[in-house]
This record gives sequence, C-alpha cells and structure tokens, in this order.
Amino acid sequence: MYAALLALLAVAAPGFFTAGNLRDLVVGHAAMLVAATGMTLVILAGEIDVSIGSQLAVCGVLAGLAAKAGMPMPLVALAVVVAGAVLGGVNGALVAGLRIPSIVATLATMLVLRDGLRWATGGAWVQGLPQHFQWFGLSQRGGELAITAASLAVFGIVAWAARALPAGRAVYATGADAESAELLGLRPRRVTFWVFVGMGALSGLAALLGAVRFSEVQTNAGIGLEMAVIAVVVVGGASIRGGRGTLTGTLAGVVLLGTVGTALTFLQVSAYWERALQGAILIAAVAVERTSKRRVRAT
Repeated sequence: MYAALLALLAVAAPGFFTAGNLRDLVVGHAAMLVAATGMTLVILAGEIDVSIGSQLAVCGVLAGLAAKAGMPMPLVALAVVVAGAVLGGVNGALVAGLRIPSIVATLATMLVLRDGLRWATGGAWVQGLPQHFQWFGLSQRGGELAITAASLAVFGIVAWAARALPAGRAVYATGADAESAELLGLRPRRVTFWVFVGMGALSGLAALLGAVRFSEVQTNAGIGLEMAVIAVVVVGGASIRGGRGTLTGTLAGVVLLGTVGTALTFLQVSAYWERALQGAILIAAVAVERTSKRRVRAT
C-alpha cells in the first residue's frame, strides 16, 4: 500500500519528493514521533492515554511562559518535561492507584486539562516570545536539525531500553498478563504508574519540539493528536490489548501516516479526510490483528 501511494505521488504530484517538502515532513512529525514513543509504552503495558493532546497543549503554554519569564532554553526543556511527568503521574495514580480504567481516567484528565487551559488563558495564544525560543535561538536550518536529532535520539534510547533493559521487559510482561507478571516477582501496578509518568514526560518534550517551530504558542495545540498517535502505534503492529509491539513498528507507522497526511495536500484532497483515514486505518489494523489471532487459535 505504501509503495502504491509513493507511485501515485510520483505520477500525480512529483513536487512531493522535493528536498524542501521531505525536510518539512520530517521536522513536522518529529514531535509526533516522541509522543508516539511514549504511547507505545502505554499500549505495550495494556493501557491507553487519550489525554496526550491536552498534556501537550498545557506543556506548550508553560514552555512559552517560562521563556517569556527569561528562563534559558535548557531550563525550559527541563521544566516542561517535569511538568509533563507530573501530569502523567496523575494519570498513573488514577489508573494504577485507584484502579480506574485508563480510558476513563485519561478521558477525564483530557477534559479537565483542556478546559482548564482554556479558562486560564482565555484562549489567547502566548505571544511576544523571546528570540531564543523559536528554533532554540538557532537559524531555522539549525533548529530543524536540532528538533530532528532530539526526536531520533529519544526514540533510539527508548527503543534500546525497551528491548535490552529489565524495565522494558517488565512493560511487555505487564501488558501480556499482569497476573503472571506478578507471580514472576514484578509489580504491575508500579510498572503502569511509571509508564504513564514516562508518557507525560515525553508529551512535555513533544510540546517543546512542536512549539519552538513557531513565533507564538497555540493554546489549542494537540487537538486530535491522541487519535493520530494511537493510530501510528497500532498501525506499526502493536497490539491494542498490550504485550506485543515494537518501537521500530511505531516509527514505520509515523512514516506511513505522516506521508498520507501530506500526500492529501499534494493530491488536492480536503484535509478533513485525514482524520477519517486515520480512523479507517486504525480499524483495519485492529481487525487484521483480531483475524490473525483467530486463525492462530483455530490451528
């Protein structure tokens, strides 16, 4: 399917393959890759987080306000990662501590954070940002390289940790069967809590990587991000039930859905179809997974 899409673009919209557009495609989806990295861990643990877009909006506004207050960018980055981790910790406490289903808990925090941010800011964007905020104070090309390098570095570290460290194996074991994981000496509730903390921290970093591309911080950023991020993780081969999937598959999902979204613009298809396609691809991926499991059980 991906090869067919590229062939169609080569014929109908060769401008898609220009160096400038490919660079914009990579930079524009760097923040999504970071957010999807966190979502992969959550889904591998058998949970879901639909508050990620609201977390990103809150952390983006905090980044802009911190920069306006004169805070240097390294401290701004640290502040938003910590703030995101705190927000993720709230989700983790609700899910692991109070045992509220993750879809319910994160739906509630999504609404609280989004409406709370709207109330606190009046919907006004953060303007008048200092020069050292946009592109981290670098040239545009230098800022693009920094954003891309940061996202790939974070992805690589988490991918390595998930595969090589005991903590990564604990996430897989918890998602596959929490009761069996507990019998093996693991603490599934603790794993779940820290997975949400990690999700929040990566949401904060994603917020910063997305915000520094512009001269203003949008208070309505991240709307619909949860659907896109969940879609790229599932399309990348992760089981929505947990316990199976890879970060490499998530990277492939980001590439696929990122290409689809940009391709619609070049093919002069309404942007409203992008979310519909995300939903359709998500349903198709889950359906394929369930069909495969039934065939395995039948044999």
